[in-house]
Amino acid sequence: MSAAERMQRQQNRTAWLFLLPLIIALVGVAIWPLTRSIFFSFTDAFLDAPANYGFVGIDNFITVAEDPVFWRAVKNTLFFTVISVGLETLLGLAIALLLHRAFVGRGIVRAAILVPWAMPMVVSTRIWEWMLNDQFGLINKLFVTLGLVEKGIAWTAEPTLILYTVIFIDVWVTTPFMVLLILAGLQLIPEEIYEAAEVSGVPHWKRFWSITLPLATPAIGVAMLFRTLDALRMFDLSYVLAANNENTMTMSIYARDQLISFQDLGLGSAASTWVFMIIGLIAIAIVGVLRLDRATG
Repeated sequence: MSAAERMQRQQNRTAWLFLLPLIIALVGVAIWPLTRSIFFSFTDAFLDAPANYGFVGIDNFITVAEDPVFWRAVKNTLFFTVISVGLETLLGLAIALLLHRAFVGRGIVRAAILVPWAMPMVVSTRIWEWMLNDQFGLINKLFVTLGLVEKGIAWTAEPTLILYTVIFIDVWVTTPFMVLLILAGLQLIPEEIYEAAEVSGVPHWKRFWSITLPLATPAIGVAMLFRTLDALRMFDLSYVLAANNENTMTMSIYARDQLISFQDLGLGSAASTWVFMIIGLIAIAIVGVLRLDRATG
């Protein structure tokens, strides 16, 4: 064996040695729980006695698939994801373009805009729940004072409005995350390209369309992927604001209800597995459509 081969083997062993703690942690917090969840989805186990179970095949999956409440939760989740991620992407791109320009106090503005995202989701939800209250909320008082409405609107109680309220709060909380990722992508674009375009007399709109947008697409795509996956498994915002209200129920809330509220470990595990498969398929589709696997090529 040559010296180069011995060195290569030593580097490989060192690499695996450094990766070992990460692999152990990943198995402990992700792979093992997922495997257990998939296993119990084929059983009739209950949460109070998980050791007592019998195998029921795919009956739990069929039960979940035949439940109209589950598909209502899927519809709510997809609607929430499309609208919220779409708005966050547009706002994130617009704000990132503004923050990318040099102006006095830019550092302070960049730090301040991250405050909503830095706050815990539960805290943000409770703040907006109070501000949107139809009796003493600041938003309704402002609308009444301006003459826009005659009386306060029940934003968090009206069935036709509550899902849009959830979307509004989510956009307010997580748009800074999109700004952060897109701004990082914009800062990687060489300034020489813009200088050459300016010398050539290329108008601003064409610089954005032909230079900024294509070169920032990988960063925008990654940001959209992260936010989409996060939105698809959204639980805390909707649950804190409306508990298990079917108008805002998400897939994660549905799985939680089966497992915790009804103590049905088998059915809850099957619901969780459905959620995992749906999110996995959507993630694969996003990576394929946005060609994120070739973004660095």
